[in-house]
Amino acid sequence: MAIAANFLPTISIKAKDLAAEMTGLNVQSKDLKGHNPIEKEHIDNNTAVRKMLAERGIYPENLPPAADVKKIKRKLDTDDKNVLKDSKKKKK
Repeated sequence: MAIAANFLPTISIKAKDLAAEMTGLNVQSKDLKGHNPIEKEHIDNNTAVRKMLAERGIYPENLPPAADVKKIKRKLDTDDKNVLKDSKKKKK
């Protein structure tokens, strides 16, 4: 069953949230600087979270829709910006 484009299950939101938090932590602890290293870290964390879900038999694309994706996307975008801002503040 395909998920409607505008809806995302809660577990998918939490998974993205976890990956973003991991990125924020690792940007600081690994002292990552610049777009490319931070982007790679973010992709690596999303991949790791996805792998963990799959190992537990959870495939987000197969879950029923739950929340309006446009709202979630705005929240994730804001969270991503805040992670970058926080990492810049802590480096000063």
